[in-house]
Amino acid sequence: MLGSLLCLEANAQQISFKTELIGNSGYWFLPNGDKPKEKIGDSKGSSIIYQGSVNVPLSTKINEHNRPIVWGVGISGAYASLSNEQFTGEMVSEIMNLQLGIYHLRPLNEKWSVRASVGMGVFTPSTDFSKIRLKNVLGSAGVVFIRHLKPNLAVGGGLALNSSLGYPMVFPAVYVNWKHRGKFNVSAELIDGLDVAASYKLNEHLKLSWALEMNGQMALLEREGKDVIFSHQYIITGLRPEVKLGKTGLTVSAMVGLNLYRPAAYSDRTLKGMFASNNDYYFSASPYASVGLKWDFKR
Repeated sequence: MLGSLLCLEANAQQISFKTELIGNSGYWFLPNGDKPKEKIGDSKGSSIIYQGSVNVPLSTKINEHNRPIVWGVGISGAYASLSNEQFTGEMVSEIMNLQLGIYHLRPLNEKWSVRASVGMGVFTPSTDFSKIRLKNVLGSAGVVFIRHLKPNLAVGGGLALNSSLGYPMVFPAVYVNWKHRGKFNVSAELIDGLDVAASYKLNEHLKLSWALEMNGQMALLEREGKDVIFSHQYIITGLRPEVKLGKTGLTVSAMVGLNLYRPAAYSDRTLKGMFASNNDYYFSASPYASVGLKWDFKR
């Protein structure tokens, strides 16, 4: 969960903030097998998400291959307000995620780098800090070995450790970063979520992209006497203009398009529950819009 805290720019500090609006749509269930999907009564919902992050390199060096050695700290937060209507059962109405981590990026040789992180986060169905308990806290660590195949292509794999099941559990970790640079750009990032974009650079200050993104939040809570995870994910696509404001390092972006798929459901906080599909319950397609700010600057 701490992938968003890790910045691969050599000596960049970055502050970002984004507001997202997901329009109203119906709630559905998709059974296993060949059975048709089912509408869950008159249940429907929309969402507003606010998220931000700060990445601060504490120490940066450039080696003989012009590659960075970085120690840094990252802080991120997200708040999702879920407007749910006509639900007969209990449904989470808000999610707060707060994360703090330390990250390290180090070249191993001319072709390989290692990227590591350790941190902790709070994942709650409420903004009331007095209700935070140990079960809402998640520890994590990870290490990924990255192969730099080309100047614009890097892939990697490794292991991620977290306590989402209430005890330490190891998961595979995947890293992909590919960019085709020029007036017409194509990029794909699979780090913390997914961001694929085809963009056209109109000038030094304006870029237009058609993007596909995947993001989400989660809450650790107790339901009917059991520890469970409520996951809220969304896959969106649309037109994303980005405007750079002079030489300030500030970029303003917006996006207008569609939420293609928004699963939102509970799963047991167990190994069996983790592998069971909780994407069977989802909100159908709906309008989507966002606006964001990103500030890149150097010390």
